[in-house]
Amino acid sequence: MQWRKGVLASIVVLSFLAFHWLDLAHYAGVEFLQARLTDFSALYTAHPALTLGGFGLLYVGVTALSLPGAAVMSLAAGALFGLWVGVVLVSFAASLGATLAMLSARFILRDFVQRRYAEKLRVINAGMARDGAFYLFALRLVPLFPFFAINLVMGLTRLRVRTFYWVSQLGMLPGTFVYLNLGTQLGAVTSLESALTPGLLLSLTLLGVLPLVARWALSGLRARKVAARWPRPAWFDYNLAVIGAGSGGLVAAYLGAATQARVALIERNQMGGDCLNTGCVPSKALLRAARACAELRRAAEFGIRNAQGDCDFAAVMERVAATVRAIAPHDSVARYTALGVECLPGRARLVSPWTIEITDAQGVRQITAAHTIIATGAHPTRPNLPGFEAVGYLTSDTIWALRELPRRLVVLGGGPAGCELAQAFARCGSQVVLVQRAEHLLPDEDPEVSAVLKKRFAREGVAVLTRALALRCEITEGEKSLCVMFEGVEMRVAFDQLLVTIGRTPNTAECGLDALDLAFSASGTIESDAYLATQYPNLHVCGDVAGPFQLTHAAAHQATFATLNALFGRFKRWRADYRVVPRCTFTAPEVARVGLNETAARAQAVPYEVTRYDLSDLDRAITEGSNEGFLKVLTVPGSDRILGVTSVGEHAGETIAEFALAMQHGLGLNKILGTVHLYPSFAEANKHLAGTWKRQQVTAGQRGFLRVFHAWQRGAGSFVGVLRSVPALWSARQRER
Repeated sequence: MQWRKGVLASIVVLSFLAFHWLDLAHYAGVEFLQARLTDFSALYTAHPALTLGGFGLLYVGVTALSLPGAAVMSLAAGALFGLWVGVVLVSFAASLGATLAMLSARFILRDFVQRRYAEKLRVINAGMARDGAFYLFALRLVPLFPFFAINLVMGLTRLRVRTFYWVSQLGMLPGTFVYLNLGTQLGAVTSLESALTPGLLLSLTLLGVLPLVARWALSGLRARKVAARWPRPAWFDYNLAVIGAGSGGLVAAYLGAATQARVALIERNQMGGDCLNTGCVPSKALLRAARACAELRRAAEFGIRNAQGDCDFAAVMERVAATVRAIAPHDSVARYTALGVECLPGRARLVSPWTIEITDAQGVRQITAAHTIIATGAHPTRPNLPGFEAVGYLTSDTIWALRELPRRLVVLGGGPAGCELAQAFARCGSQVVLVQRAEHLLPDEDPEVSAVLKKRFAREGVAVLTRALALRCEITEGEKSLCVMFEGVEMRVAFDQLLVTIGRTPNTAECGLDALDLAFSASGTIESDAYLATQYPNLHVCGDVAGPFQLTHAAAHQATFATLNALFGRFKRWRADYRVVPRCTFTAPEVARVGLNETAARAQAVPYEVTRYDLSDLDRAITEGSNEGFLKVLTVPGSDRILGVTSVGEHAGETIAEFALAMQHGLGLNKILGTVHLYPSFAEANKHLAGTWKRQQVTAGQRGFLRVFHAWQRGAGSFVGVLRSVPALWSARQRER
């Protein structure tokens, strides 16, 4: 394959060089055409079919090789064959030649470009798949864009060949017609520059802009048509209404108020949403207490005697509640009111794109808003199991009311929440069984991550059943149990409490979205575009109802774009940027990732190189007694550009930040290697990994050259010194092999 690419590239380059070396440009001028027009006309009269065929093939060759001369040949076609015959011939020849040029660029360069710039091109590829034909058509209509450049650029994308051909055929017709019409009056044409007047170029450019204007107008008409069922208020109560005061809604309200908009924030339950009340904050407070218990049990390992690690679970949960209360003022009504946000308690329901009905203890009222952001979050998904409701269960929403430690706890689901809570309860003293339907814990991560976590869980008393299918729940003689199909055998797992962590479902049922006929994805999220707008331009989404993430920081990130696009999208819109979104599961060891892992890279057919560094070699990890885990980076082959990083170990959620920063701003491993890192620290692992990558880039030939160079240096620059070192060099080479 590579030699074929080389041959084709050589043909293109040699053709271009020959064109200039042999001064063939002389034959591509208007003067030459005018001087030989009589001879060409005679040839056409004598041999019409041969002349048409030869001219067509020559035109295809010139455009396929991107040689100068296509414009003059178009003039010649008009002069020789007349307007209509010439238009047909040139139209098909130009489209065929352009397609061949596009295919050549695709064959020679696309794989390299797509591999090297995979992350940056992901959005472009998605846009081309959606609107490629439209943009190609607009470009073909604008003569300011060189046609050969369009062929090259389109060859580097994933636009279908068939689409490229027919769009080129259609889009080049106006320009072809203009050139051939000029050719019919060749005697009055002194040069291309004089024929293509500024007025003509401006007219063709405006013709190219017309599809863009038409698309904008159609988009506006479509939006008006969608909202035509409801009367649009002449005046709005608010510039922005935000439904849901979770992490996304709070950021949206804050940003709206900061830009001096009048903002209403509607929340039916507690300010702060899941993150503050039932998610991030209480879970991390519980994990901290559980970690303290685990550390006390390891006291002898650090030379400490008589340490006690008995857990007072009620006191632990009271501390969790106190932590939530301590952070609650950050998300309170008082704070947001002081920021200029009107906080409206109650259940919100959209009755039109601009009208929201709010139901609270005082009754029902309506407000109007020019723009609304839906940030209603999600709730724990419940399994469809026989006997499930009868046995009773806990979720990540309800577990915080517990004050008595379950003696036996079954955790159904091995995702981030299930793994964190299973380990926390085991460390507090529960007998925990984790039932996971998938093959691995944390199924979005690489299998080796699951292996590390499963090994640690076994050491801490968490029994893990993977590839286990939950069948039903039962109560037998007063004892609750979960029946599971595991390794081909049905087994009963007895429990005192059942914790369900199989995922979260977006909250969309009670917001009036069905009445607006909003579109939903297969996962239940609200369909939105790259700017987080629904099919109603004034309705935006963020957070769990928008997808594809269920992360607090991702919701806040989306809220920024949704708010800016809602308030200022009439003048400029900002595309949500998901290129770099880090995540962390706060187990022990922590599991953090940003960008691609090997599983995702293989699924997306993204080429990569892997570099790994084990924390067992890190000085700080050894001193802490926490040297379990590893750091793994995926890079573009032959480059230091980072595709993704997986970090498993102590403080992984903190140390991953350096890689997130590097990926966001296009910094590679060489930059990390050249940065001074504090010693001893866990972040130093990042530099060690970069150093490992650097060593892997040195080829055997480069190492051999350096050995010879240093041997020459040791021999005071003499050739004899080099000869003396040959046996040692040969032995070293053999050891490498």
